[in-house]
Amino acid sequence: MADVVLSIRDLQKIYPGGVHAVKGVSFEVHEGESVAVIGSSGSGKSTVLRCINRLIEPTEGIIELRGEQINTPVADVNEVRSRIGMVFQSFELFSHLKVLDNITLGLRHVRGMSKSKAEEVALEVLERVDMLDRIEAYPGNLSGGQKQRVAIARALAMKPEVILFDEPTSALDPELIGSVLKTIRGLADEGMTMVIVTHEINFARDVADRIVYLDNGQVAEEGPSSIINEPKTERLQKFLSSMHEDEIPENIENQLVNTQADHGYVPDGTGNRPRS
Repeated sequence: MADVVLSIRDLQKIYPGGVHAVKGVSFEVHEGESVAVIGSSGSGKSTVLRCINRLIEPTEGIIELRGEQINTPVADVNEVRSRIGMVFQSFELFSHLKVLDNITLGLRHVRGMSKSKAEEVALEVLERVDMLDRIEAYPGNLSGGQKQRVAIARALAMKPEVILFDEPTSALDPELIGSVLKTIRGLADEGMTMVIVTHEINFARDVADRIVYLDNGQVAEEGPSSIINEPKTERLQKFLSSMHEDEIPENIENQLVNTQADHGYVPDGTGNRPRS
C-alpha cells in the first residue's frame, strides 16, 4: 500500500458560541490518492480542509503530514502551507497582478527562486492547465473557469505534497464548470495526491479513489467511489436521493465526453475511475 501522506485523527472544531462543526473526523490520504469529501451544506467539509491547512485551528485532534504532526504550537504555519496546496472556491488571486505574476509570487518569496526560474516553473504549470495564452492578462479579464485554472496552477507551482480543493466549481457558471473538472481529472490521472470537497456527485464518483461522506460534522460513511452507487448507510442513501440526478448539466457532460483531450472528465456511470 502507498505511503500515508495525510492523516486526520479525531478532529474536533467548536466555534465561539458553541457551534460544534466537526465531531471526531478521522481519515487518511495515501500517496497518489484522490479523496472526495461530500455532504450537505453545514456538514463540516470546508471546516475540515481549513483545519488541515491551518487557516483555522482545530479544537482537538491530530493532523499529520507524512508522519509529522502539523497542528502544534511549534509547527511553522508558513512551512505547513508551503507543503499543502489549497484551491479556494473564490479563487483568491491578486487582482493587481498579471496571471504570470500570480504564479511566480510564491515561488520567489517563499521558495526563494530567481525571477527567471520562477517564470520557467510558472509557464510549465500554466501549460498543464491550458492557460499559456493568458499569461499577460489580469484576473479581472478572465472568466471564472480561467481564474480557477490559474489558481490550480499556482498551487501546482509550489510542488505541494497534497492539494486541497474547497468546492472548486461552486462559484462558477454552469457552462464554465467543465474545464475546471477536466483539469482536476488530469491531475488525478497524473497521480497527484488530492482532497476534494465537492457537490459534484458524478465527478466524485468517477474521479475519486475514495469517498468520505460527512453528516452533521461526523464521518457517516467512507469507502471506494462505488459507494455512490451502492451506499451502505441510510444517511448516505437519503443524501444521494436528495441530490439532482445529474450534478453536471447535460450540455457540459456531453462536451466533456466528446472532447478529444489528453485527459478529460469522462463519466462512465459505473463508479469506476476511467484512466487515460
